[in-house]
Amino acid sequence: MSSPSARPLPPLPDTEGAMVDVLLLPGWQGSGANHWQMRWARLYGYAVLEQSDWSHPLRGDWLARLDACVIDAPRPVVLAAHSLGCILVAAWAGLSRHTPRVRGALLVAPVDTEAPLLRDRLPGWSPIPRQSLPFPCAVVGSQNDAFCTHTRAQGLAQDWGAHW
Repeated sequence: MSSPSARPLPPLPDTEGAMVDVLLLPGWQGSGANHWQMRWARLYGYAVLEQSDWSHPLRGDWLARLDACVIDAPRPVVLAAHSLGCILVAAWAGLSRHTPRVRGALLVAPVDTEAPLLRDRLPGWSPIPRQSLPFPCAVVGSQNDAFCTHTRAQGLAQDWGAHW
C-alpha cells in the first residue's frame, strides 16, 4: 500500500473558531519513523517537540522545552502526547503559567513511571501528577500496554479530568 503524499494542513479551528497548532510530544526514547506521531508530522505538517536526550529524560529540561514551545507558538496549541509525553503534560500543567494557550490534549498510552519496572529507569518522573488538567483532554490506553495497565491508565484519565 502506498502512503499518501504529505498534505500540510492549515491550523485547525478550536471549538470557538480560533485557529490552533498541533504540537506532538513523543515519549521516552522518542518516536520512530513509523510511529503514529511521526506519520502525523509528515502527513499534516504538525510540529514535533524535540528533546535533547530521549534515552535519559531529565524532567526539568523536558518541562522547560515544552514551556518554551508553548510560549513561542504563533497560535494556541493542541498537545498530542505519547507515553512519557503524557506525564510531561500533566507535570507541566501543574507548574506553567502558560496553560491558557493550550486548547486541549490527546494523551495516548501514558507510561506508569511509578511502576517498579520504570521507577529506577526514569528517575525524577515520580510521583505522577494527579491534578485535574486545566484544559479539555482525552486519554487513550490499551489492554496490553507493557508500560501501563488498562486500569492504571483509566485511573490517570479520571485524576486528570480527562475523557477516557
